[in-house]
Amino acid sequence: MGYEIPEPYVWDESFRVFYETLDTEHKGLFQGIFACIGENSQGNLDTLRDKVEKHFSTEEGMMKKNNYADYESHKKLHAEFVGKLAALSAPLDGPSVDYAKNWLVNHIKGIDFKYKGKLG
Repeated sequence: MGYEIPEPYVWDESFRVFYETLDTEHKGLFQGIFACIGENSQGNLDTLRDKVEKHFSTEEGMMKKNNYADYESHKKLHAEFVGKLAALSAPLDGPSVDYAKNWLVNHIKGIDFKYKGKLG
């Protein structure tokens, strides 16, 4: 299912997973993608990659600590996104930006929401 992409592209309460650290990092991912839209530079893309990798590490750590049942499949989705980002270089083309925007929105609302209340 495809979820509506916010415009402007910013985090709002509809993306809340109710873990403060993860919500804060999700906000940062939105900001990172938004920065790539505003100034389509290699520096912003590198910053986004760093934010993504840090967030995935945090989220996966929480999942593992709490024996989250879907940990392996969730981690695989993260790895696929990291791989896609690694293959990109600035300036990003429209389809790459759209992919990142759609992936994050649909991942949070379609996949991350499944761990609400299960990570301690």
